Amino acid sequence: MRHWLTFPVRRRPRRRAGAILALLGAAALAVAAVALSDTAGGGGPEVVSSSAGASAASSSPAAPAPSSPSADVEPSAPETEPSAPETEPSAPETEPLAPETEPSAPSLATLAALPSVEGPAAVPYDRDLFGQAWSDVDRNGCDTRNDVLGRDLLAPVFKPGTRDCKVLTGTLIDPYDGASVAFVSGTDTSRLVQIDHVVALGWAWHHGAWSWTDDQRLAFANDPANLVAASEQTNRAKSDAGPGEWLPPAAELRCGYVEQFVAVLSDYGLGIDARDRAASEAVLAGCGY
Repeated sequence: MRHWLTFPVRRRPRRRAGAILALLGAAALAVAAVALSDTAGGGGPEVVSSSAGASAASSSPAAPAPSSPSADVEPSAPETEPSAPETEPSAPETEPLAPETEPSAPSLATLAALPSVEGPAAVPYDRDLFGQAWSDVDRNGCDTRNDVLGRDLLAPVFKPGTRDCKVLTGTLIDPYDGASVAFVSGTDTSRLVQIDHVVALGWAWHHGAWSWTDDQRLAFANDPANLVAASEQTNRAKSDAGPGEWLPPAAELRCGYVEQFVAVLSDYGLGIDARDRAASEAVLAGCGY
């Protein structure tokens, strides 16, 4: 699933954040697939959205929607030997029960290790302190917005002559509600697909980013591991909130969102307040893939 591709956090060598993005993408695609199957032959009109930005990143093939296992298929009954009356069936071989691997377990440990922050920063938040929006910080010739659009949209079409940078069209599966949004670059349509910071800049400011250098804030604002393409609707609803104030409308996507949120905090050494910590713990405690 494209919009949760593995884009490593730049600040540290650890790469948990990118791996969780991949899980979130698969979950969003599954939600969209279910919605599409339920509305086959009908359904609401497709929302048109678009991209605005200068250059784009190279795209990778979209992962196929997870195939549902064939249900109601019973294995053929083994032939019984009539010559052995009342033979006690041999005990079935018991495979050792491997402990379930739950991504939430390391995320809970990571969350527990985060420092606590109380109250907002003394210095008011200013977006300009995070540098020019969507800078080409990795110097690949494409601005960050187009990098993310090219990564997250399904079947992106690029403007000829831009070396697969500027995205003209594509389809977004929203990472927060699973809705499908058609993207068309244009003055009146680009805003329908926006780039969201998983850990919002304003939130980060009040939880430790106020003490960073300008270069650190610029890198954070453009780190692909903290960015996802999202619909205008979900991006506006989320705004600068943390998990204590806002969670994805699709319950199936909350685990991945919170895991990514916690991973970014850990990678950047940010703290967390009591309300967001409690909300994150509650979500992660119920996660298991």
